[in-house]
Amino acid sequence: MGTVQKAHEECGLSYNRCRWCGTASFRRLLCPVCASSELEPERTTGHGVVVRTAVVHRYTEAARNESLVRFPEGFVFRCQVVGAAPQMVTVGARVKPLAGDEPESGAVVLELCEPPVQRDW
Repeated sequence: MGTVQKAHEECGLSYNRCRWCGTASFRRLLCPVCASSELEPERTTGHGVVVRTAVVHRYTEAARNESLVRFPEGFVFRCQVVGAAPQMVTVGARVKPLAGDEPESGAVVLELCEPPVQRDW
């Protein structure tokens, strides 16, 4: 296996797929559809699309972005999006996993695939 491919796989996210109904879920102990506990771990590239976004000021002095991101495997998860000012993250923006270590808080941190468009007023 090439080092580029290995690094790409390590950058993805682990999720579970139900053995009974095939539903994908992220960080759950039971299938959200059929409540089965027979979940098989799988790996995604982690690329997704922002479906809802908000700027929050909770628990920190600086504002940050929290977005709901839909992944191609079929699950939606709340993530923090970095790589732009919190208010510049828009619905429909494509995101990818942040290269490097996961934060100690256990939060899922993604970055924008393309920088936001700056509009001059």
